[in-house]
Amino acid sequence: MAGSVNDKSRKTVELHFAHTNGPVDDAIDQLMDRVGGIAHPDIVREIILAGLKAGQENTGRMDLKLMNTSMKEMRFTAKVFGPYRSVRKVTVFGSARVRAGAPLYQMAHDLGKKLAEAGFMVITGGGPGIMQATNEGAGPEHSFGVNIRLPFEQKPNPVLIGNPRYITYKYFFNRKVAFLKEAHAVVLFPGGFGTMDEAMESITLLQTGKRYPLPLILVDTPDGTYWERLFGFLEKELSARGYISRDDFGFIDRVTRPEAAVERIRNFYSRYHSLRYVDEQLVIRLASPLTESDRQRLQDEFTDILTPGGAMRLSGALEEEENETELARLPRLVVDFNNRDFGRLRQLVNAINAC
Repeated sequence: MAGSVNDKSRKTVELHFAHTNGPVDDAIDQLMDRVGGIAHPDIVREIILAGLKAGQENTGRMDLKLMNTSMKEMRFTAKVFGPYRSVRKVTVFGSARVRAGAPLYQMAHDLGKKLAEAGFMVITGGGPGIMQATNEGAGPEHSFGVNIRLPFEQKPNPVLIGNPRYITYKYFFNRKVAFLKEAHAVVLFPGGFGTMDEAMESITLLQTGKRYPLPLILVDTPDGTYWERLFGFLEKELSARGYISRDDFGFIDRVTRPEAAVERIRNFYSRYHSLRYVDEQLVIRLASPLTESDRQRLQDEFTDILTPGGAMRLSGALEEEENETELARLPRLVVDFNNRDFGRLRQLVNAINAC
């Protein structure tokens, strides 16, 4: 039928992310105006264009279904976590097979309780074992659950049934983004393949700078050997062969008491607040100011991570940070960072907190 949307004779419009699409750009602008309430329309415009381009480029359904589901899951993740951006959160990983009453279960329960008392919220996988224990300790009002849809049904643990902060994902990679993007610290208890995967993913992101510094804490009972044996492998097989740097071990803390894990997290944020990049500079936001002598000492101690001729300087909020009004009052340490030595960067954070 002439004029049908399936008319194969219709000319395909070549689309570009630059504003060179003429009537298509106008139609997208009109659509956003008609819907209303669009924040950051420049980004939303590119999302729409990406969808249109994907539709032109993929004749099969599988790629499009993957993109569609991923987009929906990430949208819902942002919606659920959005109201809690100002609250620090701790992601807790560990085995789903740990039974109630086991020492590790009690430790995870105590950890959740102490984190909630310290003002943190917790993020778990939403299932049984270590996850349930942590949610029980923290309580439903301080808990998030990010579950995964499996061939065998994994129901939410009792703490998270009906909880508005519970999300079920189809794809593991979207779930991992939620675990680590939203976390201000990561705590790992012993577990199976999933826990090991999450441990290696977390370390890799920190090692490569794809995740800004945060506490990564391994917990076991005082007589446990789980992490001790893993560290033996890392030292003898990876570090000794030069596959990783000795500084990479600085990303990781090991503790045997929930109180120690909470104290490590609180200490990490005692003066350090957060960081971002502005052009080629690393801007470290601080909860309290450093002195000039502090700055000089830090620059002398960490000159190896500076760009050639680079320095550190004390500053207030930079012009490029104007959109982050809630952080405007915080003092800054601006670092000409070489964007390579992320293990040493973590050591710099520790040194800042020790000043």
